[in-house]
Amino acid sequence: MSLPEVADVDQSKLPVLGHFIDGREISGDGRTIEVFNPAKGKVSKRVAMADVETFDRAMLAAQQAYPSWRHTPPQKRAQIMFRFKQLLEEHADKICALITAEHGKVIDDARGELGRGIEVVEYACGISELLKGEFSKNAGPNIDSWSEFQPLGVVAGITPFNFPAMVPMWMFPLAISCGNTFILKPSERDPSSSIYIAKLFSEAGLPNGVFNVLNGDKETVDLLLSDERIQAVSFVGSTPIAESIYKKGTDAGKRVQALGGAKNHAVIMPDADVDNAVSALMGAAYGSCGERCMAISVAVCVGEEVADKVVTRLASRIKKLKIGPGEDATNDMGPLITKDALTRIYSYIEQGLGQGAELIVDGRNLVVPDHENGFFVGGCLFDEVTENMSIYKDEIFGPVLCIVRVKDLDEAMTLINQHEYGNGTCVFTRDGETARYFTDNIQVGMVGVNVALPVPVASQSFGGWKRSLFGDLYVYGPDAIRFYTRRKTMTQRWPASDKTEKAKFSFPAL
Repeated sequence: MSLPEVADVDQSKLPVLGHFIDGREISGDGRTIEVFNPAKGKVSKRVAMADVETFDRAMLAAQQAYPSWRHTPPQKRAQIMFRFKQLLEEHADKICALITAEHGKVIDDARGELGRGIEVVEYACGISELLKGEFSKNAGPNIDSWSEFQPLGVVAGITPFNFPAMVPMWMFPLAISCGNTFILKPSERDPSSSIYIAKLFSEAGLPNGVFNVLNGDKETVDLLLSDERIQAVSFVGSTPIAESIYKKGTDAGKRVQALGGAKNHAVIMPDADVDNAVSALMGAAYGSCGERCMAISVAVCVGEEVADKVVTRLASRIKKLKIGPGEDATNDMGPLITKDALTRIYSYIEQGLGQGAELIVDGRNLVVPDHENGFFVGGCLFDEVTENMSIYKDEIFGPVLCIVRVKDLDEAMTLINQHEYGNGTCVFTRDGETARYFTDNIQVGMVGVNVALPVPVASQSFGGWKRSLFGDLYVYGPDAIRFYTRRKTMTQRWPASDKTEKAKFSFPAL
């Protein structure tokens, strides 16, 4: 089956997106790469790749800004966050338009993404409370002890293409609120929203150099990981890259949280409300064209009867998906981000067919009028999928849903627990005992009950288990405060001024 052709453009007439360093946007010289409009299948701009000189410029700006920002009272930092939140809301339409133009997701989906990012900014507004330490009066004879949480210094975030606004906002608002300065390396595929958001942050009153955006690719990532001035790195992306970043970063003495891939299962029990489950699966599997780390890509049906119902109703709904450019809010699904992504989806469909799965709905060769060169693929549905198939084992990251049939809940849970990924899962049931058993025993980091996308709110942390996370702490929520700070414990005593005490050689105790 044929793939669309990438449209030719005059490269000399394309705008070039640079970086945001030390409070202003700077042009990028030297090497650039293409940024596509995926709905049209053509290059819309070029983005500069940071060289060593540009990296050092960002690094110096972050270093110089750190001492004064560290000593800025948390409440003052919070006031800037309040203004930043207001500006994000006022300019939401512009930000979402940038996301849709470069990622392709439907504009309403972009609004949802931005809204979840703003929630983290809102949480960061309470930083004065979040940074409070512990105090023990008379921990020993006339001795007081207390702890406080101090910032690390310059920290960095490396973020993926699928949520160009939300995932960076999982990181930098809390890192900066804690008193750190930040260098963001966004995805080179959809970088414009990060630059625009950085400008808004500066407009909110953030001092120059506290937040810097450095566009780049692997070369820039390697600089961030190797530079001893970077104290911590947050990453979201695929598992192989996450594992590599974790190893390189920790070998260099850094704190690293690296969130990797996923293969999220939904378990549909015989007692489930099938219509509601199918509705939830449609959004979770095909929203954002399946390019979500929390997307449901496997539906595990317990019993043949419920499996037949789910397949029949899903097939009917998938065929009715309205697919087109993300600028049209009436569409359900936009394009994939690149032609390479489209090629990968086609490859997995062929592998599924070759390994014996039944392709119930084939989304290939979809043509969107007036967007014939766009990177579009329709929703795909496989039945009779088994655990040895590549479409089951691998993260496809596209609108492909696999149906696996099992006899009982224990068989379903064994499948999930044995999978290398443990990011998210959910169960659809009317039975509280089943739900409790599932949530208690499933080996997955984020679990939903009749909720297909169990993404925690900003006050609770986000992350998976097994090979979906490398590191000890999740992103945002309370874990982020611990990740972006170091605990320091003080023990203090004031001896009487008119007495000279004798030396004590035994270990102090009460």
